Amino acid sequence: MIIDFFIAMNPPTATHQEQRHVISHTTGRVVTIDSPEVKAARAKLTAYLAEHAPRAPLDGPIRLQVMWCFPITGKHKNGEYKTSRPDTDNLQKLLKDCMTKCKYWYDDAQVCVETVGKLYSDKPGIMIQAEEINHADA
Repeated sequence: MIIDFFIAMNPPTATHQEQRHVISHTTGRVVTIDSPEVKAARAKLTAYLAEHAPRAPLDGPIRLQVMWCFPITGKHKNGEYKTSRPDTDNLQKLLKDCMTKCKYWYDDAQVCVETVGKLYSDKPGIMIQAEEINHADA
C-alpha cells in the first residue's frame, strides 16, 4: 500500500526540540511539556494529517519520503534548498509523532527507510509518501 499526498500549508517551524522537562510536584518524576508553539504545531499537523489517514495502519517495514516546502523569503528562489533552521530531523520527529497518533502505522519504529528534504517553494506545504516495503525493496 502507498499513501501519497500534499498538504498545502505553511509548514510549522516549532519542533520537538522545543519541549521543556520539569519535575512533577506530585510524583517527583521528570515530565515533558510542549511549549505553546509546539502544541499549536502538533495540533495543526494532526488536523491536516487526519484528512489523509489510511483506513488501516500500514504494516511491516515502511519507506517514508517527505519534502518540506517553505514559503519563499528574501532573495531565495523557488526550488532552492533551505539550509537554515529548523533541522530536518527535528521536523521529522514531530511529523512522525503526529502520523503515529493518526494511525498511519502502529509504531514509527516501522519506518526503516527515510528520505527528507526542505526547500523554498512558491507552493508551501509538505509532500508525504509512505509505503509498505518488503526486504527485497530496501
